[in-house]
Order: sequence, then C-alpha cells, then structure tokens
Amino acid sequence: MSANCLHWGQATKGRMSLAGNIWDQGRELARDYLPMLKAELSGGRLPFVTMPYLESLKEELPKVMSRFGDNFKHMLLLGIGGSALGPRALQRAFLPEQDWPGHEGPWLWIADNIDAPALGAWMDRLPPKDTLVVVISKSGGTIETMAQYFIVRDWLQAKLGQNWVNNVLVITDSRQGALRQEAEEKNLPSLPVPDYLGGRFSVLSAVGMVPAFFCGLDWQGVLEGAHSVMSRVFADPDKFSAHPAWRLAVWGHALMEYNYSQLIFFTYIPAWACFGQWFAQLWGESLGKSGKGSMPLPAVGVTDQHSLLQMFLDGPKDKACLFLEGVNLSRGPRFSPQTPAQWAYLRGKYFGDVLDAETIGTLGAFAANDLPLVRISLDEPDAHSAGRLIALLELSTLFTGWLLKINPLDQPAVEYGKRLANARLGASGHTQEEKDLQAYFDTPDETLGF
Repeated sequence: MSANCLHWGQATKGRMSLAGNIWDQGRELARDYLPMLKAELSGGRLPFVTMPYLESLKEELPKVMSRFGDNFKHMLLLGIGGSALGPRALQRAFLPEQDWPGHEGPWLWIADNIDAPALGAWMDRLPPKDTLVVVISKSGGTIETMAQYFIVRDWLQAKLGQNWVNNVLVITDSRQGALRQEAEEKNLPSLPVPDYLGGRFSVLSAVGMVPAFFCGLDWQGVLEGAHSVMSRVFADPDKFSAHPAWRLAVWGHALMEYNYSQLIFFTYIPAWACFGQWFAQLWGESLGKSGKGSMPLPAVGVTDQHSLLQMFLDGPKDKACLFLEGVNLSRGPRFSPQTPAQWAYLRGKYFGDVLDAETIGTLGAFAANDLPLVRISLDEPDAHSAGRLIALLELSTLFTGWLLKINPLDQPAVEYGKRLANARLGASGHTQEEKDLQAYFDTPDETLGF
C-alpha cells in the first residue's frame, strides 16, 4: 500500500499571507458544518462518500462481465462528461500502451462528443462481433449519449441481426429513465448508477469500474483506495475537520476570498494527465454557481512549461496551483557516456531524471513568484493511489461548495443548455427555451471575413 501526502509549505504565498491562520479558522468553521455533514450522510445523499454500493458492485460486476466471456477485444463506451472523463483518466493512467506501437488489446474507445466523423470511423473499422458497446447515462435522457446509442444500435442490428443484444451493456438508473426502459424491453445486461450519484462523482461506481475491468486494471484497488479516504469521514464525522480534504477545501475557499480566481491542476505524472480534465469538470461544474467559484485549469508537466507557464508566472496574479507529483516514477533508459559534450551533465543520468529536474524547476519558479501552491505527492502511482486521489478531490470539492454556500451537487446552467439544445431539435415541452432561442436569432449580427 502506497503512502501519499499533501505539502502545505507554499500554500499561503502571495496575498494568502494576509489571510491569517486559515487552518485555525477552518477548524472553527467545521463546527458549523458538522450538522450538515451528519444530515447528508444519514439521509443517503452522499453515496460517493459512504459508498453503500461497494460490496454489491464487487460482487455484481464480475458476474455481469462474465456473461460476455472473453469474446470482445474492443469496448466502445458511449458517454459524456463524468461518464467519460473518469474512465479515460484511468485508461490513460494504467493502460498507456493502447497508444504505443504494437499494442494487441484490449482496446477502449470512448465516444464522448457529437463527432460524426469519429463515430463513422469506429463503425467502419471496429469488428462488430468483437466489440462490446457500453452505454452510460444516469438519467437515461442525455441527448448526446442517446443519439450515439441509436446510431450504434442500428449498426449492430445491421451487422449482427437479433444477436446485437449480446454486444450491449447499459449503465443507468436502477428504476427509471428511457435507458432503463430500453434495457428492460430488450433484456440488455445492466448495472446501476446509485441514487444521488451525479456524473462527475460517478467514476468510483460501475461507470468507471466497468471499463477498468475490461482493460484488466486493478479496479478493486481503486475502490479500496477511495474507501480508505472516504471512510475517515463517514466512520467518525466528528473528526472531519482533521481530514485533509477539509483542509484542502478551507484553502480553496480562502483562495477565492483573496481573488485567486483560477486554480491550476498541474500534473507531473505524464500518464496521469487526464486526471486534470476529470478534475476540471468536478471543480468547475460543482462550484461555478451564483457568480462564485474559480476556474480550473488543467496543465501537464513538462508539456505546458512550453505553452502556459509564461502566463502562470508573469500574467495576472489570479492563479493558485494544485501540483500532482509522483515520487517513485520509472526512470527509463540511461544517457550514455557518448552523450555530446554540450550536454555532458546528462551522462550517467536517467531519462526520468529530466522529469524530476523539470518538476523541481517549476516548483521553484512558482515559489519565487509567490504563487500559492499545494503539492499532492504520490509515493507510488498505482490503483490504490488513484482511488485515494479521486476521493480526496471529490471530498474537497464538496466541502468547498459548502463553504461557498452553494449546492455543489447540481448543475442548473448545464441543464438549461441541454433544454435549449432539445428545443432546437424539436423536442416538445420547451416553450420558454424556444422563446430564448428565438431571442438569440433575433439579435442583429455583424460579420467580418478573415
């Protein structure tokens, strides 16, 4: 089991030095939020924290997947937002060889957008007999996912006839919704998304674990790592003020109070780059409400040292950073004694030592520029650590929302955009949205060619 930790030495740089002892303030605030925490836990409204589905998932997932045997080399995942970002983060972290030469499977393809050329290419090139299609939508009414599903269903039916039902797995609400109805009518295998579990918090459910299982990842290690972090909250709520997620939330909230409006998530574990995109949805969709929140900025070291670091260091002083690093990363091949004289300092070192030096260089540059920063160090970038990181960030996002006095579990602006899209497509019951769209089209436009 790996040892992971947070480093706070640079947390109160810059204007944050004016905030006083935010940690003492945080312990006092925790007393105010303890009743809310207990009420939400006891009411079953925080399933991503309590994970009441854990044992049933461990039992049911292998059973459901065993129905498909070893018949499939490809998984085509239809989902968007939280239904795709979590699975992709795990895939890229633990199956990077899918993007390397000579990979022989399994292959996970994630259709997370309305991308007609890509969907067409998948249907043209994937062998339908060898492809398991996984459809993920909690509500069962996500227009992007259902549109993909209808097209892919027609493809499977055309290629496989009545046997198409053997190539589909549904992940949706256990009781209601159009996708649940589809699963029951067509007798499709399915796994549930637990009640009160929103998409951006769902990676630790079947949403993330099904593709992880298919890819041969240590999915149980992910769950165990997450549970070890979450259990410290629900097992003894009275001590939650000492939890690192609460401390991280106190810091994140204080940043906003001192006009740090952008939070960089800088990943210096190359294979874990997609965790930045997953975090961006988690933080942005949870906290961007009522004029509040901060903008999450995913960045990848060392790539973005050559694209974004100039802005981070010499642009507006409105940025803070969550910095993800790995302690025991692979060092890779070694530089030979024949390395040219201009780079003689590399001789005898390992390729991975360059990443280590770049990591230290960026940390030093942030410190010299008084940019508030918290380091998240992973002793070993394994499945257990991935689960612990996911749990830490989900909890800290929840608690930051409470400190902002907003609901971090809804997404009203996103839902409004979905209603406008449905109105544009001709769906009924969207009278106000139709008026809003007409107002948009009635606005005089001006064009300028380039």
